[in-house]
Amino acid sequence: MMETEKNGNILMQRYEVGKLLGQGTFAKVYHARNIETSQSVAIKVIDKDKIFKVGLMEQIKREISVMKLVRHPNIVQLYEVMATKSKIYFVLEYVKGGELFIKIAKGKLREDAARKYFQQLVSAVDFCHSRGVYHRDLKPENLLVDENGNLKISDFGLSALAESRRQDGPLHTTCGTPAYVAPEVISRKGYDGAKVDTWSCGVILFVLMAGYLPFQDSNLMEMYRKIGKADFKCPPWFPSDVRKLVSRILDPNPRTRMPITKIVECFWFKKGIDSKLIRKNIEIKGKVSALTNVKQDVAKVTNLNAFDIISLSEGFNLSGLFDESDKRKEARFTSSQSASTIISKLEDVATSSKLTVKKKEGGVLKMDGENEGRKGYRCRDL
Repeated sequence: MMETEKNGNILMQRYEVGKLLGQGTFAKVYHARNIETSQSVAIKVIDKDKIFKVGLMEQIKREISVMKLVRHPNIVQLYEVMATKSKIYFVLEYVKGGELFIKIAKGKLREDAARKYFQQLVSAVDFCHSRGVYHRDLKPENLLVDENGNLKISDFGLSALAESRRQDGPLHTTCGTPAYVAPEVISRKGYDGAKVDTWSCGVILFVLMAGYLPFQDSNLMEMYRKIGKADFKCPPWFPSDVRKLVSRILDPNPRTRMPITKIVECFWFKKGIDSKLIRKNIEIKGKVSALTNVKQDVAKVTNLNAFDIISLSEGFNLSGLFDESDKRKEARFTSSQSASTIISKLEDVATSSKLTVKKKEGGVLKMDGENEGRKGYRCRDL
């Protein structure tokens, strides 16, 4: 049974913890029930000592910040993060249907079912990219299916933020699962996170339609050779338009690889699509509560990364999750303008952005609002 603050199977006086759903090297996932609302959730329990010893603390921080940024119907939602002296708890949306991998393991899917999952996958990945987030480990094992048959992307542990790019632009960390990884990741010459995710989507589409991988070999180096040359063959039951689509996505040259913006325009992709996925290029409503900076005409702002902002946001304070030895400097900015001028300017910006301003003690402003659209409000842009 999970460690639950000496209250039997009750965690933090809020969640009744149930059966173990799965486990990995550094974490276990349990089913739980919110005592107040009776809502089912999944709780990911991370051992602090283990992640400190192997140097994974930054990865955990990044996963938290990423999941806070990507609120989408086809992405597993992070509700809150809690901690004890020895554990970190991610309270996540509970997806009852399990992994998409289990469905594929039984054989290829019908074309309409494969298309539906692919549409939802591309919709969610496109949204992530619009928020500057790259998953980098897309595979059926990280795709869950809920009780209504809708796909949910999970496990952002290897994801990257746009802010983490090197000065020369491309990402360089080699990661992902071999059979789904793009050629440019294998070559270790730097890569575009969006194009890498697109490649993985192409492999997943192939697997959904074929029931097996496009690149497979008992010799890993030989498999990498096949990936590098896009050496694969579509089975005879693939419709011609699917063959063309897969071939254009699994282009070993990232410069000519079909981008998601073109994938969503394909006739095969659009067939039978849920109108909610394309209306205004994905409509999403959600409350945003964030720190706000002043535009350049007021002050030059020290660059905040997503984790800094989320850590300081009310309702998602991550202080205390990690040991006191994990100290980081606060990012601040200064201005020659008076406090009243800055506050007035903030209120003007909030009003023009249709945000509600609430003044709190100490000159703190809280801004809430709703916004539709693929890009929505990004914390660092407010």
